[in-house]
Amino acid sequence: MTGGDEHSARAPTASELAALLHYYAEAGVDCALEESTVDRFDESRTRAQATPRQPESPRDGGQPSTPRRNAGPAPTAQAPSPPPQPATVPDEAAITDARETARNAETIEALREALASFNGCNLRFGARSTVFADGNPQSDVMFIGEAPGRDEDRQGLPFVGRAGQLLDKMLTAIELDRASCYITNMIPWRPPGNRSPTPLEIELCRPFIERHVELVSPKIVVFLGNVSTKALLGTTRGILSLRGTWSEYHPNSDTAIPALPTLHPAYLLRNPAAKKLSWLDFLSIRDRLDRFSG
Repeated sequence: MTGGDEHSARAPTASELAALLHYYAEAGVDCALEESTVDRFDESRTRAQATPRQPESPRDGGQPSTPRRNAGPAPTAQAPSPPPQPATVPDEAAITDARETARNAETIEALREALASFNGCNLRFGARSTVFADGNPQSDVMFIGEAPGRDEDRQGLPFVGRAGQLLDKMLTAIELDRASCYITNMIPWRPPGNRSPTPLEIELCRPFIERHVELVSPKIVVFLGNVSTKALLGTTRGILSLRGTWSEYHPNSDTAIPALPTLHPAYLLRNPAAKKLSWLDFLSIRDRLDRFSG
């Protein structure tokens, strides 16, 4: 066995495992999605071996293949596809433009129109819809999720897929519904493949959600999941360590709103045992709302 083989077969030390866990925590990974690890490299090799190789075209100087007889008419030339929307590289100028555009919106409807026409974030070019909000903007409580999924992108409304159906049940359990609360997302456009939004994409969308909260002026803000919690509370801690703890959210320097991070309904679908934690959080929301109305 060579030295390289010995190294690859060696079990990681405790310090190496600790360093790996620290790296995952810094990257925002705070829960496991599978019961055991998955070797994605091995999966890629298996798929590559199972895919039949295409015949190579003749190289320069080689003999071209004999034309087929009775091959029929030549295929009709296809019309050229329309050019794709130009992609931009987000920079400080784009973020400044987002801040000015959001700040100039004096009403919720004006903010909706400004967001729909904003071209500074590349996510909008791959999305079908700008998913703005749903519910009652006069409500005392505003829920802020992460980003639209496939169903939300198709319908143009937040939380309408399986996670949204679970959220509706959770709201009903504390005597709320979409007519008595207000629901939106940190990111208004679906990221490709439902991937997590990048830090630059979050910064480009931040001015709009901050202005959105200012215009709605709720008495309570509830952050659903890691993306909105970390971005708007300015923390690197994961949602599992923050959920259920009330703090203050400052959409501007003059405003402080009671805020509660809790688990995203999509996480609960993957981890049903965590529903008991969300139930405690939603009871806390109900209790805080009762204090305002009492």
